[in-house]
Amino acid sequence: MQQPVPSISVAMSVYNGERFLAAAIESVLEQTFTDFEFLILDDGSRDATRAIALHYAASDSRIRVIARENRGLVASLNELLAAARAPLIARMDADDVSLPERFARQVAFMTTYPAIGVLGCWTHDIDENDAPYPLNAIDHPVDHRGFLFAIDAGLPLLCHPAVMFRRDLVRSVGGYHPAFSHSEDLDLWLRLATITQVANLPERLLRYRHYNQQVSSRHATEQQTNAAISRIAYAERAAGRPDPTVALTRMPPLKDIDALFGRPGVARAVRALVAPGLLYSRAGLGDNGFAILCQFIREGGNCRGLWRTVVRLVLFGYPLRAAKLALVLAVHRPVAAP
Repeated sequence: MQQPVPSISVAMSVYNGERFLAAAIESVLEQTFTDFEFLILDDGSRDATRAIALHYAASDSRIRVIARENRGLVASLNELLAAARAPLIARMDADDVSLPERFARQVAFMTTYPAIGVLGCWTHDIDENDAPYPLNAIDHPVDHRGFLFAIDAGLPLLCHPAVMFRRDLVRSVGGYHPAFSHSEDLDLWLRLATITQVANLPERLLRYRHYNQQVSSRHATEQQTNAAISRIAYAERAAGRPDPTVALTRMPPLKDIDALFGRPGVARAVRALVAPGLLYSRAGLGDNGFAILCQFIREGGNCRGLWRTVVRLVLFGYPLRAAKLALVLAVHRPVAAP
């Protein structure tokens, strides 16, 4: 006998997520809106992730566990998108916590406003111990007009694990693009922005966790670089020009980005977008983000805090990079103020 189609498919991809997984699963099972299927994809974890997921699946028939070898987040998200039976998909990450009314509030809003294709919400930011995480950032835009303004201003748009979207709409644009690894959600929102309306509920319905081992910390430079390229690709589409990233399965090195877009200056524009976000990033200054920052300065780029970053590099344990940055600044910005 065929099971009835649920109202929501909850899509969670997990890789080595045993630390916070139980709390994340329980927050979904405790939703006041109960008509959902819960898809948990174990992306080849080497810890207790699969056992934890199967434990909860054994006692709740709404949970369906998909377990296989590691293929990465984008492949996992697209697999979840293909497996989802419901017309609405609620994203959820294995280290966050949904408040009990989240699904009910989002379903009600999307039912009332069918023109909204993607709906996020505001969040409570927490640390690895569930304590408040101080974050000096503005809240996400609440309507589509504000969303478009935030795109142009380079502001945050949506919190990915807080999002609910219409399944067929996302499938129609090809889902998540693999070339935008660690920034696949931003690329998707920018592609959807021209065919549907996007909004955020001004309610804090998700507890979003910050800690050193999360993806955004471990892949800071790649995430920021791909985010910058996705914004440039958005501008190409808005200007009526072809988007050269649409068929990519992997993003080429930054030195080849001008050739990809067919004109000079694109890589320089990417560095200008990325550099300010690297100044306070221990991970970014410790990986290839440092080379991006130095090249940005050599090209005449400037932003507040460059000289203070020399001190920050010493504090981060990178004295040789601190000396190199000081030399680059002395040569290319000899009169720059701290």
